Amino acid sequence: MTIAEDRGTVANYIPELAKIEVGQFALAVALPSGEVFSAGASDVPFSIQSISKVFTLAIALGRLGDQLWSRVGREPSGLAFNSILQLEQENGIPRNPFVNAGALVVTDAILSGHKPREVLGDLLRFIRAAAEDEDIHINEIVARSEQATSHRNIALAEFMAAMGNMRNPTALTIGTYVHQCAVEMTTAQLARAGRFLLGAAGCPRLVSPARVRRINALMMMCGHYDGSGEFAYRVGLPGKSGVGGGILAIAPGKASIAVWSPGLNAQGNSKLGTEAIEALTKATGWSVFG
Repeated sequence: MTIAEDRGTVANYIPELAKIEVGQFALAVALPSGEVFSAGASDVPFSIQSISKVFTLAIALGRLGDQLWSRVGREPSGLAFNSILQLEQENGIPRNPFVNAGALVVTDAILSGHKPREVLGDLLRFIRAAAEDEDIHINEIVARSEQATSHRNIALAEFMAAMGNMRNPTALTIGTYVHQCAVEMTTAQLARAGRFLLGAAGCPRLVSPARVRRINALMMMCGHYDGSGEFAYRVGLPGKSGVGGGILAIAPGKASIAVWSPGLNAQGNSKLGTEAIEALTKATGWSVFG
């Protein structure tokens, strides 16, 4: 296939992300054994942003189990990742854990009874265990930049608090959330971290097989916001994007794929990254649809 020259637009509403050079690209494929094949700038760290929601969801399900679903749904939203429209119509219950409102509820849930430092420590330990790599950290500069421009997320959190769906002070939840989004990884690290969702021998077993299936199902339906259907149609794999330009995609039993290209399309998903994973899945025949 032909890769388009237009690489999209960086997330310029977060000042630190606006500084990233749009022309950068990296791709990494991790096999169940942990062997990684990579191309491009695969050793350059980037902000994983909303890809972190996959890891916080796994932690929340481990702590709360199905109780979590009383506070957040499991349906595609069909709207932008930071939309407030459905919250009013649906009494402050977000459609799914991957839109910003849903992710704020998940963060709020794992924050209850814990200090932000403890929650972020648990998150880093989970990601490091998944990647089998201790050299993964939070970029404090990105976190502060995001905190200073979190007006929409603050509005989402305050509305949900008004509807009784937040348990902690919203400032505490927002502060924790922007730090989780500021986790910094390379594509090689991210691909290895995704192996816990492969359901294959040799992969880190951090959650139950049943939970692996459910997280993958949510990634397929909701992982690319209002572009989730298009990603499923073109790629055929569960995936989760972040406005830092990263995408994590899972070929169950076969490979964990990470791509980074900071230019985004209109839905906030990596433009070139989507094209690259589409080309990879066509070449390999990897698809959950056979």
